[in-house]
Amino acid sequence: MTFTSPATTAPPTAPSTGPTTDPSATPTSARLDADFYGFQDVLTPREQEAALAVRAFMEREVRPLADDYWDRAECPVHLFKPFAELGSVGAAWAETARFENSAVFRGWVGMELARVDSSFCTFIGVSSGLAMSSIGLGGSPEQREQWLPPMAAGDLIGAFGLTEPLAGSDTARGLRTTATRHGDTWVLHGAKRWIGNATFADVVVIWAKDTADDQVKGFLVRRGTPGFTATKIERKQSLRIVQNADIVLDGVEVAEADRLQGIDSFKDVAKVLRVTRDGVAWQSLGTMIGAYEAAVAYTAQREQFGHPIASYQLMQDKLATALANVTASLAVCVRVSQLQDAGTQRDAHAAMAKSFVTTRMRETVALAREACGGNGITLDTGVARFFADAEAVYTFEGTRDMNNLIVGREITGHAAFV
Repeated sequence: MTFTSPATTAPPTAPSTGPTTDPSATPTSARLDADFYGFQDVLTPREQEAALAVRAFMEREVRPLADDYWDRAECPVHLFKPFAELGSVGAAWAETARFENSAVFRGWVGMELARVDSSFCTFIGVSSGLAMSSIGLGGSPEQREQWLPPMAAGDLIGAFGLTEPLAGSDTARGLRTTATRHGDTWVLHGAKRWIGNATFADVVVIWAKDTADDQVKGFLVRRGTPGFTATKIERKQSLRIVQNADIVLDGVEVAEADRLQGIDSFKDVAKVLRVTRDGVAWQSLGTMIGAYEAAVAYTAQREQFGHPIASYQLMQDKLATALANVTASLAVCVRVSQLQDAGTQRDAHAAMAKSFVTTRMRETVALAREACGGNGITLDTGVARFFADAEAVYTFEGTRDMNNLIVGREITGHAAFV
């Protein structure tokens, strides 16, 4: 039996793609039940309209196939272009934004993706978040104009190559991939691991240490470049739709024109990670909402001792705790994105959001799995996929421990990383 979740108080319909001329026409009734305090009202009418279009796309195109693709560990790459046509990819950049929007809106879009499938959110986020942010924050005006529009249109897919086999939490100091300049050409040597989209991406942002000054630089490596190989990592039990890869860079030659001109050290890389950590917090929020909604639907339909299990005190306690986690996390996500819009967000703000929300996510998906009993370990109830995917989201973009150390440094003035 497949259980359906009570996603909204009214079925979402795809709104028009044109601008809203009458704010009162915005479908405010189609809000998530999990948005218990009504944070959707922070969005402008135009942002709400665009967010509902994303929700309708996810319900129509992704939800029907998510379990099957996850089970087969395959990625629905064919949906990237149709999703990009909604206009949410590249919304942060002047070259590609279709309308004025906020960081809260961009985070909300990520939440809507993860609420249906956290793997699909990662697939989209690697290209539109990590890769495009690297170019948007670190590229020259010419590079931004060359790469951002086709990526926002869904004509090019990006990937982000920072993590290495022996460098995860210590990438700031322990990066081993090297870049050596010879005239107008750079030669890259090294390896990367856990690089999402790398097996099919049109361009991969590779981070490497310059052998001349020992500073980190960013390079745009195009698909098919000699010496670049990407091998899919098999046997994953989390985010199975995401095609993570091991990358080998064996004398890869990159033109100086494809070096990110605004990246001079790891401090510049940290600017990208600050923005994308917000995105992971929103993704974690969506993941727990998806699990919560599935648990609410299951408990309403599952009967034991002659009554729906939703009618029992112990079950209501689990659901109430899950909703409280969602609500607190939504408040954190909204505020940290508002700080980003205001230009006052610091590394510790983003780190705290990522650490707190992923921790609440881990607890919430466990409560949802528990609410579904033994049936919760199958894909049929809609909980198992969120439960498994949460483990990867909990870890990437900095573990809870590392992000808490960033916050701890802010509190005490002392760095305790080693």
